[in-house]
Amino acid sequence: MASLDPGQSMVFDALYGLEFGETTPERMTATCPVTPKVLQPFGIVHGGVFCAIGETITSVGTYLGVKDAGNISVGMSNNMSFLRPITTGTIHAEAKPRHRGRTTWIWDVEITNDDGALCAIGRITIAVRPRP
Repeated sequence: MASLDPGQSMVFDALYGLEFGETTPERMTATCPVTPKVLQPFGIVHGGVFCAIGETITSVGTYLGVKDAGNISVGMSNNMSFLRPITTGTIHAEAKPRHRGRTTWIWDVEITNDDGALCAIGRITIAVRPRP
């Protein structure tokens, strides 16, 4: 992450259409349109998309909080529970940090549909490491 611009999706995230909203160390938001490329064979958003969104926004949020100290952020643990499917519209994600430590940050992530219904919840741990 030599020159991370949280307003622009990374290469992988661009594949599925992630768009950042609020980008701060206190709150991260993002959206993703539901298109055929994010669906699994039964017509619902693939759980891996929820995991990818969660890990991306929490990694970026952590990076924004630790970069001035010469650190980077990398995913360490990603636990996502799926509550209800999303089949159309837009995926909405919001993440807030629960712990901001010297070597790890822990975030809570909520994934909702266009109606605001909770579709997935996650707890993601991001490792903080010195910039190589």
